[in-house]
Amino acid sequence: MKLIKNIVLVLLTSISTLSSAQETEFSKLLQNIDSREKTSLNGMWDMIVDPLENGYYNHRLLPKEKGYFSNLQMQTPADLIEYNFETSLQLMVPGDWNTQTDKLYYYEGTVWYKKDFNYTANNDELTYLYFEAVNYEAIVYLNGERIGSHVGGYTPFQFEITNKLKKGNNFIVVKVDNKRKLENVPTVNQDWWNYGGITRSVHLITTPKSHITDYLIQLPKGNTNTIEGWVSVKNGKDGNVVNLSIPELNKSVNSVLKNGIAKFSIKANPTLWEPKNPKTYKVILKTLTDKITDNIGFRTITTDGSKILLNGKKIFLKGISIHEEAPFKTGRVVSKEECKILLQWAKELGCNFIRLAHYPHSEAMVKEAEKMGFMIWSEIPVYWTIQFDNKDTYANAKNQLTEMISRDKNRASVILWSMANETPEGEARLSFIENLAKQTRKLDNTRLITAALDTQGYGDDGNLIEDPLGKIVDVIGINNYCGWYAGAVETCSKLKWASAYNKPMIMSEVGGGALFGMHGKEKERWTEEYQAELYRTNIEMMRNIDFMAGLSPWVLMDFRSARRPLRRIQDDFNRKGLISEQGMKKQAFFVLQNYYLKENK
Repeated sequence: MKLIKNIVLVLLTSISTLSSAQETEFSKLLQNIDSREKTSLNGMWDMIVDPLENGYYNHRLLPKEKGYFSNLQMQTPADLIEYNFETSLQLMVPGDWNTQTDKLYYYEGTVWYKKDFNYTANNDELTYLYFEAVNYEAIVYLNGERIGSHVGGYTPFQFEITNKLKKGNNFIVVKVDNKRKLENVPTVNQDWWNYGGITRSVHLITTPKSHITDYLIQLPKGNTNTIEGWVSVKNGKDGNVVNLSIPELNKSVNSVLKNGIAKFSIKANPTLWEPKNPKTYKVILKTLTDKITDNIGFRTITTDGSKILLNGKKIFLKGISIHEEAPFKTGRVVSKEECKILLQWAKELGCNFIRLAHYPHSEAMVKEAEKMGFMIWSEIPVYWTIQFDNKDTYANAKNQLTEMISRDKNRASVILWSMANETPEGEARLSFIENLAKQTRKLDNTRLITAALDTQGYGDDGNLIEDPLGKIVDVIGINNYCGWYAGAVETCSKLKWASAYNKPMIMSEVGGGALFGMHGKEKERWTEEYQAELYRTNIEMMRNIDFMAGLSPWVLMDFRSARRPLRRIQDDFNRKGLISEQGMKKQAFFVLQNYYLKENK
């Protein structure tokens, strides 16, 4: 490899793709925790189930001064303490409580988690407590002191706790509440399991006192020979130097901090990331006290009329929708290995694209998908009929959106930010989603915006896409279940589509249910034959949509849903998967596979 040379000292006052909003919004979460010194807090946590929230409220429904979060211990035989974490049951973290114990299978409410750990202070370091996700509302206590809270079940959050830690033994208590509420995002009605718990990993992360907190490194919109970005540094001083180097490209650039931010612009011609060659580059960021390493890919994603262009070339998105449901054991996905199983199934299917529905999936899922060459649709759970006229609901959705983009903004695989799924038309809804789209474009103007719609009109040419949300998004998603919720299977192949918008359309959901191993005639619902024929006729329909740029049928694998109680067939599972929860491929899997591998190379 050539020696890195021509180190340039620059201070950029403005860069075309950047804004102060990006740096302000994105400086809250540590970026790329895999490059940090971490202590895992995973494993068995003590737990107390608290459906009446006795550990939080007294009998007058006032917050307690010393609730379960105090972790009180009996000091004398006369002490009255009506809980004891030391003798309680335990739950594995990461994990959901629903599948770890039968008694909590349908439970929605509060569970208290407690974890002991030892800590040795270092005067030159800061320590963060980092949660990858907790569903849904978390209140976090350290050594009995409340340190913060978080709302939203699928995005990370953190607390800087350096000055609150004690030398030696410490304990964390987390009040986790997954009760569904009308004002939440998602709201009370959803078609996936409301898994409660600390569902993703928990870490103690140590950093130097002056450390890199966040960064954005990318190709600016419409440009493939310049790499631009910024780095934010906590406790840095104006004039401090930040170095960015990409050894494989023989590039190294210095910039100086101003108000905690260093900006970069480098002339370069990287090999562009694409599904057939998911190329990434080792990127090194250094200050006098800190160093971060990441693997970043570079690509462009744009539209031209009804076409989606990856790196300036038309590409057809051969996709599948995926829920974050673990294969074989079911429950929430908790490991990189489980992510790889789902992704390998999608690869075997012939996919180059995955829709991660209906919420942000784990960072591990996104990173593994990027390595395997999958383009990604990433979504927040603005789902069905949430309270579009509620300001607090909007603030919640905006925060989840910002946290999703913040975490994954350096992943080349993410090409679509989705604002919503199957929302009903109306002025409040339109304003709500339009504001989310404006926020997204302010944070990231290099990716495409989409939403999955299920409202269509009817014109002379058949189904007419005319939802006013089509004006706001860059790519229109359509959820259509011909042969399952509407129309007979044999009519689907003749179904015609037209659009009021000269934009790409992705058939974001299409499909129907089948129980693996159930066989019968093609018109017998729930059989594999019915599902396979449904796919054949819908594929014939989609062949004739000239403005369709891709599809992500519903869904890769059967997943749990409390809306699906039909005994002996559903048994609390949505059976629209092409693969059963036990990994068995249904006939429709091979129908779609044939379409992808033989017709859309």
